Amino acid sequence: MARVTPTVSVLALVLAGALLSTAAAAPRKNETERRGLDLLPSKRALSLTRGHKSAATPTMAAAAVTVDDVGDVDSFGRNLTWLGLTQSVVTLDSACDPASTEPCQVINPAPGSTTNFSFTDMAHISLPGKATKSLMCYWLSPVINVTYSNPTAANAVSLLRYNPTLTIENPVLADPSLIDPTTGAPFNGHLTTSMTSSEIYQVPLPPGTTITERYRDSAVCIAGFINRRTLTDTFGLSDAQVTEFFKKPTTVRMNISGAARGVSFASIILGFRIIGD
Repeated sequence: MARVTPTVSVLALVLAGALLSTAAAAPRKNETERRGLDLLPSKRALSLTRGHKSAATPTMAAAAVTVDDVGDVDSFGRNLTWLGLTQSVVTLDSACDPASTEPCQVINPAPGSTTNFSFTDMAHISLPGKATKSLMCYWLSPVINVTYSNPTAANAVSLLRYNPTLTIENPVLADPSLIDPTTGAPFNGHLTTSMTSSEIYQVPLPPGTTITERYRDSAVCIAGFINRRTLTDTFGLSDAQVTEFFKKPTTVRMNISGAARGVSFASIILGFRIIGD
């Protein structure tokens, strides 16, 4: 949703409808976020997947539950486990410091054409085997500072879009006979999953306008960026392979891609924590 600060002329509000229907048309299909694996599957998918009951734990006095009861039987009744914390910073600017080790993308001067950016392995967390039993969840806390600029004599719409993903490395995925159904190729030791944490900002700007905004929010895991059911139903591993997966060490790497237009500067800070059961 476009956001306008009090420093922007009221004219921006009048122009917003017309501008958003033209220069800021809806994202193309290849720009939209792939359904994150941390979302629950559809009700139909749930009815076809892992319908077994959970095993009772020492702390559970009640009978075991089913998928229909709680949605996730594998982690039911277990305690949360803290599994690590990291952070990355991505900068979009007119020039990048060659001495800096942080990811940086040189962007086209406002209001030029769209600049695409993509960085892999910006930060990572390496977990020992048996760190978690059935799932890994994320807490992602983005802090974004962005300056939108329209130095021209015409109306314009600025754009900032970003999409974080995670690459998960595990020895079980190194088996050459295992094929990733999402790519049709062998896993080669890793898989990549999206998160439901991508964001799109579109800001209509009158001629000769520059504004700076700061966005601060957090996204937390729902089903987990990886869990037992995802490994079997989405990635085709057997129950035995999934059990072995959680016994092996795992490395989780952060990636980001996106685009900017009509932006003179942006800083995207991603705080990332993993929790498990």
